[in-house]
Amino acid sequence: SKGHKFVVVKMSTKTKGKANQKMAAKADKSFALCSSQKSVMSSSVVKQAQTAEEHLPPLPLVFVVVICSGFLFMFAIRDFMMTGRNIFGDWDEPLLMFTKSTDWFDDSKGWKSTQGGFSAISKVTTDQNNMGGFFVRKMAGATVAGVQLQKMVPLLFHQTGAQFGLGHFRPILVSGAVANLASIAFLAMSLEDLSAAGAMELPLLWMTALALESIALLYYAIYTGKKLGPAVAMKDGKTPSSYVSGIVSRTIMLVTGAMTVFAGRDLFFPGTILSIVPRDDIYLEWTNALRHSPPDGSPEALEHGLEAPLFVGDKFVSQYMALHLLLLCFFKFVSAVGIRYRSDGRGEVQAKMLWTAQFVGNAMVLFLFRLFASAADTASLDLRWHLMALAYETFVLGLYGFF
Repeated sequence: SKGHKFVVVKMSTKTKGKANQKMAAKADKSFALCSSQKSVMSSSVVKQAQTAEEHLPPLPLVFVVVICSGFLFMFAIRDFMMTGRNIFGDWDEPLLMFTKSTDWFDDSKGWKSTQGGFSAISKVTTDQNNMGGFFVRKMAGATVAGVQLQKMVPLLFHQTGAQFGLGHFRPILVSGAVANLASIAFLAMSLEDLSAAGAMELPLLWMTALALESIALLYYAIYTGKKLGPAVAMKDGKTPSSYVSGIVSRTIMLVTGAMTVFAGRDLFFPGTILSIVPRDDIYLEWTNALRHSPPDGSPEALEHGLEAPLFVGDKFVSQYMALHLLLLCFFKFVSAVGIRYRSDGRGEVQAKMLWTAQFVGNAMVLFLFRLFASAADTASLDLRWHLMALAYETFVLGLYGFF
């Protein structure tokens, strides 16, 4: 009996040992499972972070562009919708007086006043209301706003399939920096006239914002990845060197090409009459170009030559508008002929990012042409052909940019 008890005790000890071994094995398995789950979760978090970093534009770049371009966009929208209204205190008032934008601002009737808005546009042009000068100032606001939207829209509204890490945003970064440097150069060359009028502070602030933004754009353009994505099947008739859309390219070459000629003339040779263009002299007279820049030896020079220095503000705002109209044309040429399809299909993504912003800018310009059509017609200037060409280009940009 004692031996029997000894065997029982001995068996129970073995049983306990086996049970402990099983529990330890289960604990080891559960620990290994938990650690593997944690490693999987951590790796998935890292992959998500890497994916977001590759797809989305960096937050510092977005903040810089929104602050700098948004600052100029604010003044552009003011000129587009409330011409002549002071929104920046003592720094804004001298510039408004220099450009004579306050001539169309009237708030004497409170909320019933036109206040430089669209209701101030008259259907008839007279020497008193100067609708041609009003058109130039509102066009300056529309074109400047369109240039700023080219930089902000692609960064704020992410295009499907766009990946920052693959360099899809590089055309926007490089072209945006070029546009900024062109604006800085123009303002720098105009500082003498601005300083004489005591209106230099606000343009200097614009130049500072554009310079800071250009540094950020160029930095990310240089250090963004240049690797190609996976190859995609080519659409019918497409090769890696093909234009993204032949229809858009041809439309931009025709319509924007004509705009480039007139904008280039207004910027570099203001007041020069293009004899091959019907009623070009009427357009120059309506927009006061023959007052601030009368051609040498012309009847206008004899009539307005002595008073031309009084219209230096008109010349500044006219050239400022022409510059930004040229920059809008530059962005459209980049999207039409500068971007190619490529083997990974990146060209379509890059072009669509530009076309969506260009649609908005074109729509603003088209809207102004429609509002001033009646006033121009009373000055013997027919804008119907301009309207049809702009409307067709705007339709094509919207169709291929959003669909």
